Amino acid sequence: MTHPSEALFENGKSLPIIPTCEHFAGSEKLILKGFEMQKKLGPVFDITCDCEDGAETGKEVEHAQMIVRVVNSAENPYAMAGTRIHDHGHPDWRQDIDILVPGAGEKLAYITLPKSTCYEDAKTQIEYIQKVAREAGISREIPIHVLIETHGALQDVEKIATLPWLQVLDFGLMDFVSGYQGAIPAINMRSPGQFDHRLIGAAKARVAQAAIQNKVIPCHNVTLDLKNPYQTYKDAERARNEFGFMRMWSIYPTQVQAIVDAMKPDFTELEAAQNILIKAQDAEWGPIQYDGELHDRATYRYFWELVQRAKFSGAKLFDETEKRFFA
Repeated sequence: MTHPSEALFENGKSLPIIPTCEHFAGSEKLILKGFEMQKKLGPVFDITCDCEDGAETGKEVEHAQMIVRVVNSAENPYAMAGTRIHDHGHPDWRQDIDILVPGAGEKLAYITLPKSTCYEDAKTQIEYIQKVAREAGISREIPIHVLIETHGALQDVEKIATLPWLQVLDFGLMDFVSGYQGAIPAINMRSPGQFDHRLIGAAKARVAQAAIQNKVIPCHNVTLDLKNPYQTYKDAERARNEFGFMRMWSIYPTQVQAIVDAMKPDFTELEAAQNILIKAQDAEWGPIQYDGELHDRATYRYFWELVQRAKFSGAKLFDETEKRFFA
């Protein structure tokens, strides 16, 4: 029987299947704590080892070297750790790449580029990553994430979304609101204002649309309320259901599970998706009827991506689904 990944996507690439949560950690202590959380919860979230806000001034080299060491260590069993480097306007961004790519380029889950002010900023940094990777003998494409958090990046977002190696477009709320210099009140960095303010809502929708139409994952900003997992859950739920974001940042341990839970597929839909895929595979991916409705390859693609994302979120799947599609 033909596997859905072979039967359903012969005409082009699909959205990447990656975790719905990305947990930021700046220090070695917090990165290692993140790895311990991964061992406990399973491979349901990525860890971003932060060179930008995490490194002490004057210790940028030591910080990047530390990230190389922990990413390559046995403490990172799932190889689900990426890094955020300094922005294009910072003097150390090339130094970050010179250390991180040769040192950990085979194992880094991704590299995040912050505060791009235009398409050219992101393009320049990606081309330098590609150059250093070639010189280091790294043949894999290192997934790139670009933060859209300036007016210039938002203006160029459709173009940025076409860059090579791009896997994720992140929306950065705090810097974006700060860039309005008081035109957007600070209270709109929190909920419900971050969803209801029209300028912010328009920006989020534009980032999500640019990402998805270019087969890139849109990632939502953080929840500032660190002590209230329910607020994080509700923010992730609104981001997913109202704006199409498929991933969200965490900056506090209790936010991880809340994000994963909020972005899991609906149980009833997941059950139907598995039944439809099993029946479709039995029909060699021709049209079928299920529960009085017609389904074909268009809906099969949707349901197959849904099931894969559910698997990555730790959702319980049918034994038959596991045997047929994930064994």
